[in-house]
Amino acid sequence: MLQRWSRAYTHLSRLGSQKNFNFRNDFYAISRQSYKKASAAVAPATADTAERSSPSERPVNLDKMFWSKPCSLALDPSSPLRVEEPKYEGFKHIMLKLLLFYSKQSKSIRGANVVYMRITSQVDSPTIYEVFNLEKTFKTTFSLIVLHMWLCLRRLKAEGKAGVEFGQYLYDIYNHDVELRVSKAGVNLLLTRWMKDLEKIFYGNIVAYDAAMLPEAKPDELQNVIWRNVFSDDGSSKPDDAASRTVQALARYTRREVSCLSLTDEVAMFSGNFMFTPLKQEEAKPVGH
Repeated sequence: MLQRWSRAYTHLSRLGSQKNFNFRNDFYAISRQSYKKASAAVAPATADTAERSSPSERPVNLDKMFWSKPCSLALDPSSPLRVEEPKYEGFKHIMLKLLLFYSKQSKSIRGANVVYMRITSQVDSPTIYEVFNLEKTFKTTFSLIVLHMWLCLRRLKAEGKAGVEFGQYLYDIYNHDVELRVSKAGVNLLLTRWMKDLEKIFYGNIVAYDAAMLPEAKPDELQNVIWRNVFSDDGSSKPDDAASRTVQALARYTRREVSCLSLTDEVAMFSGNFMFTPLKQEEAKPVGH
């Protein structure tokens, strides 16, 4: 069966290679209409930025971050952060087997749930907003989720058909979570319209990030895309010197995660037993905490 996300991904990738395709206009036409309401609905008092960090914390030096050699993000077998498949025996095992608990689809859904929890664990943490000096609004959170979804989908696509099928489960989980976040942000009317708009933004971002990673892309293309998608309010303004340092750091982080995920084995990707690079030297928490 042809998967929806794979079909749309292929179609938009083709569009992205055409000169007359401009996702940027669609993206910001939607964001100007929608994000303003959602951002207001999410209490800005909870925003965590680098400027508001505790004086006792060591200041973040963005210029020195994300230069280290890429490495696999797979968790060590002894890591307490791993999520293992439940093991049952006897009658319970037989019943669960009859209920298809051990089927390929069920295992993939459980694995995709863990992968998505890895994404939200990274994105919902105050640290990412502190490090990159971002206000925690619906727009920035959604943009960061999409960025990390792209990182995972790009890696899964390298596994061929199995990866694309797994990516569909991951996309469905993401879609459900975004719908809950939109409702939580106070949007109860026209929810279907909102979801359609956010879907366009999602696929527009996927195309733009992929294009920015092509060999023929300009050296600063990725940071330009990140600026438009994550930092800019209108998609057309240019960052000042201070903002440029932050955007460049997020671009370095993104490139490094692409390389690290390429070194992460298939088993870790399909089980969710990997962790994105810590943004600060702090103890990571188990998934779901």
